[in-house]
Amino acid sequence: MSHDFKLSCVLFDLDGTLVDTAPDLIACLNFALAGSGFETISAASVRPLISFGASAMIKMCLQDRFTQELHDALLITMLDHYQTHIAEHTVFFPGMTETLASIEASGLKWGVITNKQKRFTDPLMTALDLNQRAACIISGDSTGNSKPHPEPMFAGCKQADVAPEECVYIGDAPHDIAAGKNAGMKTLAALYGYLKPEDTPHSWGADALIEHPEQIKAWIKTALCH
Repeated sequence: MSHDFKLSCVLFDLDGTLVDTAPDLIACLNFALAGSGFETISAASVRPLISFGASAMIKMCLQDRFTQELHDALLITMLDHYQTHIAEHTVFFPGMTETLASIEASGLKWGVITNKQKRFTDPLMTALDLNQRAACIISGDSTGNSKPHPEPMFAGCKQADVAPEECVYIGDAPHDIAAGKNAGMKTLAALYGYLKPEDTPHSWGADALIEHPEQIKAWIKTALCH
C-alpha cells in the first residue's frame, strides 16, 4: 500500500457487500413468478445475478420463454412487492455490524454507493437504522450515470465531503471495482457477496480480495498505519 495514501472514508456497495438482501429479493421474485403461473426459482440459482439487478434475475428465470411484455409485467410486480417488503429477511453479513462500529470508532466516515434505485435504497437504509450513520447514500438514479461510471462515486465523495483519493470502495461485482478505480479510489472485492461461478475477481484489479467482512477491519488498520 502506498505510503502517501490517507484513508478518510470507507464506501460500500449495498446488496451483496454491506447487507445480504438476497432473501427478500428472491422472495419477491418468486411472488411475481407464482402470480403469473411460473414455477418458483431456487435461491442458489438466482443469487449470483442480484448484483446485476432485478431485470437480470427475471431474464434468467424466463430464458426461452422471454418476451418483453412478460418481463416488464414480472418486473413491475416484483419491485412493487419488494418496496412494501423491503427488509423482512435482509440481514447484515456476519461481522459487518462490528466492522461499521470499528470504522466509526476509528474516526472514519463511511457511506453507500449502489446501483439500487432510490425508492428502495432509502427505505432499506432507514429500516436498518443506517440512514443517520452514513456520510453519503447514493443510488443508481441519484446521478445521470450509474456504476461503473465514476459519476456516482464523485457524488458520494461530495456528499461525504471527502476526496476520492482518500476513499476505499468495497463491492462484489466487476462494475463496482471498475467504478472505484475510475474515480481514483482504492478498491476491495467482496468475495463473500453475490459472485457468479464464472467470475474471476483476481482479474478485476482490486487492491485486495476480501473473503469476510472482518478482513475489512484488518485492511483499514493497515491503511491507517501507513
